[in-house]
Amino acid sequence: MSAAGQVEGERRRVALVTLGCARNEVDSAELAGRLDAAGWQLVDDAAEADVAVVNTCGFVEQAKKDSIDTLLEAADLRDGGAARTRAVVAVGCLAERYGAELAEQLPEADAVLGFDSYAELATHLDAVLHGERPASHTPSDRRLLVPISPLARSATDADAPVEPVIRHHDGRPWAPLKIASGCDRRCAFCAIPTFRGAFISRRPTDVLAEARWLGERGVRELLLVSENSTSYGKDLGDLRLLERLLPELAAVEGIDRVRVSYLQPAELRDGLVEVIAATDGIAPYFDLSFQHAAPALLRRMRRFGGSQDFLALIERIRALAPQAGIRSNVIVGFPGETEADLEVLTDFLEQARLDVVGVFGFSPEDGTEAATLDGALDEDEIAVRVRHVSDLVEELTTQRAEDRVGEAISVLVDEPDEGDAGDGPVGRAAHQGPDVDGTTRLVDAHGAAARVVPGDLVAAVVIAAEGADLVAEVRP
Repeated sequence: MSAAGQVEGERRRVALVTLGCARNEVDSAELAGRLDAAGWQLVDDAAEADVAVVNTCGFVEQAKKDSIDTLLEAADLRDGGAARTRAVVAVGCLAERYGAELAEQLPEADAVLGFDSYAELATHLDAVLHGERPASHTPSDRRLLVPISPLARSATDADAPVEPVIRHHDGRPWAPLKIASGCDRRCAFCAIPTFRGAFISRRPTDVLAEARWLGERGVRELLLVSENSTSYGKDLGDLRLLERLLPELAAVEGIDRVRVSYLQPAELRDGLVEVIAATDGIAPYFDLSFQHAAPALLRRMRRFGGSQDFLALIERIRALAPQAGIRSNVIVGFPGETEADLEVLTDFLEQARLDVVGVFGFSPEDGTEAATLDGALDEDEIAVRVRHVSDLVEELTTQRAEDRVGEAISVLVDEPDEGDAGDGPVGRAAHQGPDVDGTTRLVDAHGAAARVVPGDLVAAVVIAAEGADLVAEVRP
């Protein structure tokens, strides 16, 4: 046995701890696939792993704090003596964004690795376990890494072989599927393009190959993720590419539902709205990045539109699909936001009747235009405004859920009944995205837990609402 108590020849164990959005989940799935192929055993608990790899989030201040706290918790396992953990490695957006600076300020991490290290992560982890400390990532502005032109990309990709699928699937009945990476928008508050780079679409052939791979492994719902799904295909010279890809994904054997996330209202074309709202197998689900509703403030954010444009879009969606799910995020307390701007936002939310709204208080991000703007509000005032809008949103989303009582829905079961301690199996209707939206608890005609299992797709009728969550009775 080694000094760490590991049996010679035993597979090294690695735990991937994923923070942040679904895009990070996809990255973790790919990292897990690469590590598994390289001979590492994947475990869920960092205390049972030789190496804890923390896939960090660097989007807003709270996310950064959560990432650092998680790294420190993993480091405590390494230093506590009771756990198997011997090393802690930071990857993900925080590591990419700050690199060597993060490594200097957080010596508890044995390595800080950027996106370009992902292909050789197994080699880096081996080095860490042998006492080496790989060079920390040196950040650069990835917006400067401009991809080749659409014409050149189309010509190059036309005859390229399909990429092999390198990822891990954890057995859930749904899975995120990345269709693009990066972003070409320059929103004043957002630093994502600086560390994720320019927008690059994955080829449809590669997306379809991964969808088939997931369908063969029991996945029934695909969650398409990117930084901006409405831009899909533009770098391939075809802005309507997603409209044609979606029906092909819905036709993949084993896949019952395809869900699109991260839509930009200003880029949402009528044809794409129609495909999402009216195609069998595509969830009528619109994850719309409104951010605010006051036109003048949106211009300061380097955004387009306003409450009237957004309400018209919502009306168009609901005319095609009355039961469509619509969710969004809003930023409160952006520099220069007046009381009148805040009233425009709350009036919009009252009229829009959205299913889910994430409310974020503005925080200045390093390297963004918003961090340099005048008219900054103090933190206490931002907190007051966040509470005000959050309270309103809680009331409105509860009302929206209650409006769905009596609706016929199709529910994908995600979690089993927990027996005597549980209230019944839990799943999601078409208007409920995984993790970030409400859920649906399933019962039978007598109010008892329905006899269904994860992966089942069942017809049900909504009989009650519990906040933003629903209770539905399974129908024969």
